[in-house]
Order: sequence, then structure tokens, then C-alpha cells
Amino acid sequence: MNELDGKVALVTGGARGIGRAICEAYAAAGAKVAVADLREEEARETAEAIKGMAVGMNVSDPSSIAKGVAAVAAAWGGIDILVNNAGIFNMASIDKVTFEDYRRQYDVNVGGTIFAIQAVVPIMKKRGGGVIVNFASQAGRRGEPNIVVYCSTKAAVISITQSLALELAKDNIRVNAIAPGVIDTPMWDTVDAQFAVYENKPKGQKKREVGLAVPLGRMGDPRDVADPCVFLASDAARYITAQTLNVDGGNWMS
Repeated sequence: MNELDGKVALVTGGARGIGRAICEAYAAAGAKVAVADLREEEARETAEAIKGMAVGMNVSDPSSIAKGVAAVAAAWGGIDILVNNAGIFNMASIDKVTFEDYRRQYDVNVGGTIFAIQAVVPIMKKRGGGVIVNFASQAGRRGEPNIVVYCSTKAAVISITQSLALELAKDNIRVNAIAPGVIDTPMWDTVDAQFAVYENKPKGQKKREVGLAVPLGRMGDPRDVADPCVFLASDAARYITAQTLNVDGGNWMS
């Protein structure tokens, strides 16, 4: 099915993991896909695989976002879909939180979302509308020990989604979010290694535990997230906005 036929999509953090799966799913659904990532070589590899466009982008820098968005719009005439997938994670107990790490996570996870939206909105308005999909997390739905900064950034993404959906509804721009649960990606290997330190567990143990604790009995695959992301960007979701969709195997009920 070509649910996104003729659409232009920009996916931040698109080089690997969930981002790459989204890029692949969007391309399969008929969209032209711009793969935006700080890892430019990996972005090019992903773009080549889907016959898309690679864009070097540092989402913690609004000028880098603006430059990348302008390049995509110039190449393909506009942008219809923005997926704010880029994000970072770090653990720290409250006595170990540093201002530098706080700023870094907020600059990427929150600022990157806000300023990417700011950059694409004028382009979407000219095209008569558009779709924005932000990436929150189950960590934005509930607190977790030793993850105060990350959890708060993802809660902020849910709030951003609601506020901007209301602000942009008049412009026919829908804004929704996805809150993934535990998804088997390279990022989760980093998370597992940090849990190993804080919970004094062998590497790999936390990852196994969280997978078994999911009601559906396993960690998610990036494709489990990519398919709902296609749905939210498609006309099948034309009456859905301001929502955060849990894609977590039943971890969180709302």
C-alpha cells in the first residue's frame, strides 16, 4: 500500500534504530524520505538503501536544523511530514546530575523537537498542511529512579505535542506523538550498560528482564514502532491530533 505516496518526509535521528525503521517504512509507503542525523555517514547509507536524501543535522543547534530543513525543501519542493525521532539518554542519581548533561538532554530531546517544528511549520503552511510525529517514551508517562532528566524531557515532548497540536490545528497541521516502550535498538544497549552500573547487574541482564516484564512477553522491534508512525502520518489518521500513542506491548495503560 502507498499510504504516503507523493509525500516528502524528514526523519531526524534517521540513520539507525527506530529512525532507520521509520525511514524504510515511509519509503515503502511511497514517501520521499530525508534521513537527518548527526552521523552523516550512516545517514548516507540509510538514504542510499531507500533511495532517499541524507542530511547532516545536529538537532541541538537550531541553525543546523534550519539549514537541513531548507536543503530538503529546496531539493523536493517542500516538506509534508516531520518525524522528531532524534534523542539521547543518560542515567544519573540526583546527586550526580550535572548541569552539562541536563542541558545536553534538554537541547536534544526538547529543543530539537521545538526548533525542528519551528523550521518546518512555514513550509507546511505553504503546502496547505502537514503532519508532525514527535517521539516521547513510556519514561514520559511515569517517573523512573536515576533517570530524572530523561524522564522529564520525554514528559515535555508529550506537553509540546498537545500545545502545538492546538496551535497548529487551524493550519491543517496535525501533531501527535509516539511513546515507545522497551525497543531493541543500539540505544538500549547503552541503557543496559548504564543500568548494569546503577543496579549492579551483569551487562545484558536488565535488557532480558525488561523484555520478559512486557505483557506481550518481549522487547519491541523497531518495525513495531515504524508501522504506527506510518499510520499517524497517513490520511487514515486524518482526525487524530494532540495524542500520544503508546507502543509498548502493554506496559502503560491509558
